[in-house]
Amino acid sequence: METVTVSPKFQIVIPKIVREKLKIKPGQKLQVLQFGNKIEFIPVRDVKELRGFLKGIDTNIEREGDRI
Repeated sequence: METVTVSPKFQIVIPKIVREKLKIKPGQKLQVLQFGNKIEFIPVRDVKELRGFLKGIDTNIEREGDRI
C-alpha cells in the first residue's frame, strides 16, 4: 500500500509503481468514485484499448429451470 499527501491545492501524486502497473500516462482521465469514507480512482480507457480483454472468459451460463 502506498501513501500520498494532499497538497494545499488538493492535488496528489500517484506513486510511480501504481502508474506503471496501471499504465497511467500524463493527461489521462480518471473517474473518481466515493464509497463511504473511501475514494477510488478508475483509469478511463479508450474503447480500442478494451478490445479482446474478455478473451478466454467462460460464457457458459447455468440457467434456472424457469428461464429456459
